[in-house]
Amino acid sequence: MAKTSARVRTDFRCTECGWTTAKWVGRCGECQQWGSVVELGAAKLAQVNAGPVSAPARPIGDIDLTDATHWSTGLDELDRVLGGGFVPGAVHLLAGEPGVGKSTLLLEVAARAASPTRRALYVTAEESTAQVRLRAERIGALNEHLYLAAETDLSAVLGQIDATSPDLLVLDSVQTVGTALIDGSPGGVAQVREVAAALIRVAKERNIAVVLVGHVTKDGQIAGPRLLEHIVDVVLYVDGERHARLRLIRAVKNRYGPADEIGCFELTDAGVLGIADPSGLFISRNGNEASGTCVTVALEGSRPLLAEVQALVAPTKSAMPRRATSGLESSRVAMILAVLERRCRVVVSEADVYAATVGGVRLNEPAADLALALAVASAKADIALGPRTIAFGEVGLAGEVRRVTGTARRLSEAARLGFTTAIVPRDSGPAPEGLRLVEVPDVLAAISADVRRIRPV
Repeated sequence: MAKTSARVRTDFRCTECGWTTAKWVGRCGECQQWGSVVELGAAKLAQVNAGPVSAPARPIGDIDLTDATHWSTGLDELDRVLGGGFVPGAVHLLAGEPGVGKSTLLLEVAARAASPTRRALYVTAEESTAQVRLRAERIGALNEHLYLAAETDLSAVLGQIDATSPDLLVLDSVQTVGTALIDGSPGGVAQVREVAAALIRVAKERNIAVVLVGHVTKDGQIAGPRLLEHIVDVVLYVDGERHARLRLIRAVKNRYGPADEIGCFELTDAGVLGIADPSGLFISRNGNEASGTCVTVALEGSRPLLAEVQALVAPTKSAMPRRATSGLESSRVAMILAVLERRCRVVVSEADVYAATVGGVRLNEPAADLALALAVASAKADIALGPRTIAFGEVGLAGEVRRVTGTARRLSEAARLGFTTAIVPRDSGPAPEGLRLVEVPDVLAAISADVRRIRPV
């Protein structure tokens, strides 16, 4: 008989991030907040004996897969990110900055998912039902099988679920719903944990696909305890500039599909539109006609995206030259600048360097290293790269250019969009029709190879 021995323990937990410690401290060791660590009290675990099981264990081959089949969300781009659509019983967490379009997106998804055979329930805890109805009319999201409720108490939300028996539940947002059974205000660590746990239990018991809207902090992290990201099945982030219409949805966790796919959407007055071919959005109209620009091919999941990297090198008399980035990792940019100065004799230590991407896309993979290096070298020399040229490859500290994954897909996408020259690492495979490969062993060879084709600005 399995059992555990009794023990008494006193825990202290941060009310901001949920970090726990065995003794009280004045400052949280995780979020560095002062005065947020409080005592939870003595917790005693009594002897636990084996009890009845909910269902007997069966051979894995006998498990029915019907309850784990995806069904479409109504938006092809969101289906791509989720791996086919919603899964009954799965709990999704959608996070993003205020005003990025989370509520509009989910309202349209709920309206498209609702049908005579499938009900959808949209619970808003931040707006009134009349305000949500007004938005639904504007984007054409009225559906007789879509139910709407405004609740801020967890018990009331569970009551709405009992009354409507939905197949899809959207809760906007998890940080604004609370319960009187737990101390603290809505949005606190204990409240968010209890609300999420209750909805997860309901989702698993009734096979309801649940989408929780989550707020983010000023540094881009999901507000509340990190436990929230661990207990849900899917975590999605919505990226986009508030002054632009482009929105990107990234999956950072997905138990039922790929965890590295992105979906591209355009936020319009009439709702959210999926963009099946977004490569042209991340390239400026003039291509490589200016110095300091280089086009690369990023791979987001299974989708190759052409993106333009721009750099500006401006002389400065400051003792500490400025380094500013947008859409690129600052640490990666600093490393590329060091490699250029040490290995390629491109002196940037006495100049301000600005590096950015076009269209608000974020390039986090190392494949953009070579394009960034060529853009900085081009900006330093004030000479444009060759026309219709792309470059991709990872750059090492010794200046070598390394191969990256998905080379064939990257080259095919570049050839499809009319590019004629590709500066790539060695052994990159065959070139698609109409595309000439320039294979280089290091960054210096890449700069020298392009010098033979560059033209003065």
